[in-house]
Amino acid sequence: MSTAPEQPAEPSAQVTVTLDSCAKEDAGTVLDVLRASFTGDRAAEDAPGEAPDGGPIVWSATFDVSRTLAEPGGAPRLIDPVTLTAQGGYRAVDRLRQGLAESFAVTVIGTASGDQEQEAGFRLENR
Repeated sequence: MSTAPEQPAEPSAQVTVTLDSCAKEDAGTVLDVLRASFTGDRAAEDAPGEAPDGGPIVWSATFDVSRTLAEPGGAPRLIDPVTLTAQGGYRAVDRLRQGLAESFAVTVIGTASGDQEQEAGFRLENR
C-alpha cells in the first residue's frame, strides 16, 4: 500500500475566523472546538491572550474544513455570547457553521457575498 504525502488544503476549503469583543476564555473555547474538528494554523498552546495595554484585541485563525477530524466532545460553555466572523468559500463557510453547531447554538447575523467567497457573521451561544 502506498501513501501519498499530505497535500496542502485547497484554498476553497480554508476559512479564516476572527473573534473580537469577547473574553479571552470564550475565544479560547471557540478556537478549541474548531481545532478539535478541523486542522488549523494555530497550535493548541497558542491560547488567546490579553492586549498588553488592556485595550481591545482580535483573535484569528485559519481552518481547513475539507475534512472533519473529530466531533467535539462535551458541552463547552461560554461566559457570554460570542460573535465570530468567517471568511471563505460558500461551502467552506457553511461547513464551518455546521461544525460550530455541534457545540453551540449558532445564529447567522449577516453575510456579504463575493464572486467566489463570502463573509458571514455568526452569534454563538450556549445550548
